[in-house]
Amino acid sequence: MNEIMRAALERARQTMTANIGGPFGAAIIDEKGEVLAVASNSVLHDNDPTAHAEVNAIRAACKKIGSYDLSGCTLYTTAYPCPMCLSAIIWANIKQVYFGCRPADAEAIGFRDDFIYRFIENKCCDKDVMQIVELDREDCLQLFKEYQTQGKIIY
Repeated sequence: MNEIMRAALERARQTMTANIGGPFGAAIIDEKGEVLAVASNSVLHDNDPTAHAEVNAIRAACKKIGSYDLSGCTLYTTAYPCPMCLSAIIWANIKQVYFGCRPADAEAIGFRDDFIYRFIENKCCDKDVMQIVELDREDCLQLFKEYQTQGKIIY
């Protein structure tokens, strides 16, 4: 077994056993192979539905290097990232991800990853899942224009 994946798996097992979160662990290494972060899911402990292993690892790695940009880093995770985590990985500029379990494996034990993928594939149009409605676009667009005019950082 890969040693980085083993670290993610062992962290997940440790916190899963302590009822901190599910069977999800993640680790991030830099381009030199140095471990920047090893984290696990802490949804139950933190009462935070966004406290997934990948997000927790990204937060820890960014804090360690003092940047929101993890270009050149690689992420290892015990399960294929959910849509939220995939988005966070993309926002962090991580280009390489190694995963263990597939979305169907998570669904088989009751997690909703595949359900969310199906919602997205259906163009987010299932009102039984969520209703997404545009509101006050012009006012919000003004805020975007202010950001651009002020020459703020695009990330």
